[in-house]
Amino acid sequence: MRCSSGHARILFQFLCGSGSGTLPGMTSTPDLATLSTDELRQLASRLLEEMRGKQALIDKLTHEMAILKRLKFAASSEAFTGEQQRMLFETLDTDIEALTAEIELLAPTEPANGDHKKQQPKRAPLPASLPRKDIRHEPDSTTCGCGCQLQRIGEDVAEKLDYAPGVFTVERHVRGKWVCRQCETLVQAPVPPQIIDKGIPTAGLLANVLVAKYVDHLPLYRQSGIYGRAGLAIADSTLAQWVGVCGVQLQPLVDALSQELLAQPVLHADETPVAMLKPGNGKTHRAYLWSYCSTSMSAMNAVVFDFAESRAGRHAGKFLGNWQGTLICDDFAGYKALFRHGIVEAGCMAHARRKFHELYANHQSQIAEEALKLFGVLYDVERQVQDLDARERQEVRQRLGKPAADTLQAWLLAQRQRVPDGSATAKAINYSLERWGPLTHYLRDGTVPIDNNWVENQIRPIAIGKKNWLFAGSLRAGQRAAAVMSLLHSARLNDHDVHAYMKDVLERLPTLPANRVRELLPHRWTPA
Repeated sequence: MRCSSGHARILFQFLCGSGSGTLPGMTSTPDLATLSTDELRQLASRLLEEMRGKQALIDKLTHEMAILKRLKFAASSEAFTGEQQRMLFETLDTDIEALTAEIELLAPTEPANGDHKKQQPKRAPLPASLPRKDIRHEPDSTTCGCGCQLQRIGEDVAEKLDYAPGVFTVERHVRGKWVCRQCETLVQAPVPPQIIDKGIPTAGLLANVLVAKYVDHLPLYRQSGIYGRAGLAIADSTLAQWVGVCGVQLQPLVDALSQELLAQPVLHADETPVAMLKPGNGKTHRAYLWSYCSTSMSAMNAVVFDFAESRAGRHAGKFLGNWQGTLICDDFAGYKALFRHGIVEAGCMAHARRKFHELYANHQSQIAEEALKLFGVLYDVERQVQDLDARERQEVRQRLGKPAADTLQAWLLAQRQRVPDGSATAKAINYSLERWGPLTHYLRDGTVPIDNNWVENQIRPIAIGKKNWLFAGSLRAGQRAAAVMSLLHSARLNDHDVHAYMKDVLERLPTLPANRVRELLPHRWTPA
């Protein structure tokens, strides 16, 4: 095969499209004229490999979109309730728009003849009755490079829809056109970048939609009704498209949050079931939202959710990857494989205590009452060390907590000899004794909390709203929800106003260089 610089240049331009002019891993455009024949062959081979990989991914996403469109068509004839069908449709519409956005990122070029623009539906103007605010964008200087004064000859106006609770307003972005009469140079301020290119919603409106859906658990069709009462009905499908694009644009930030969380030496882990609908048969099955969280003792406050179609331990293994640290979790078998590969297990004392609390609450068991008092001594020590550093915490735990734990263990062993096998009391005692090593690991490490309550409290607000969730079979909706909720609930952990945080992120993300995206992570964020 003969490879000329012209062939290499064509391949290079195809892969780079209209973007930066460089390929991943390249810091600058190669000077093809200076490359030798062997170097041109190597470059052409690499370009072909990149091209095939990109096209394979585009084909995969296009195929997935076709499946979702068929699911939506099939769902319209299936016997869903009205509410089920609306939530399913909003999920499928959001998935389809997210796929469209991903394909656009891979192949951003448009036809040269402008056919693409002709196919775009004409957008209805925003109602004239809505209050308007002008935001002007003018050149930094009105003096031409030739020294002449520029003259203003007109303007372009783009209207964006903004929303504050109960009130719609319109932002009029006015960009003046300035021309030099001498050298005929036209100068105009650039269009401000937006999360949704050429879309009408402001970052404030998009933040409101995301917070309402993923924090307040309002399905999009209910939000549509709320917006209608505020003076402008927005179709469910339009809201779904916005959510889909936002999910794609926010994913790099979520990936960065996951990376920083996995740099922590101690993590909580838990999982909660959610309903996942299979449109083909109209039935739901149990999927899971896995939660990974820094501890209350850590300087970093963050939680990352990971959506998976089952409770299999491989999902935890995939998320944690090569992470080596201490994992605080319950006795779920799915975590056991992790502990055979270097992760240290720390148990949840609250789970052990809870079994005795249930015995006492349901049967007024005297043994359970005595056990609760002994567990209470351990928690009294934890209240004393809450504000200490790790070294001081470990010292106090060894001095006060370990003797209390030894007393509890001896008492459990003695009581186990007195209760019959198979009884509820025996099962409660066995749970603690069989997990005694992991349950008391916190006594040997001042960075480890006594229980897993911290992460369970992060899941609790989500569990309240999950009846308003309905995930399609592609997993995309669940994964998108997990990603957006990771950012919003991490913002809540850092005491941020979640709406203000998300609005600022959506405003700044389009112009922020990739090497500065971590500035927008909830534990690092400061308002612009």
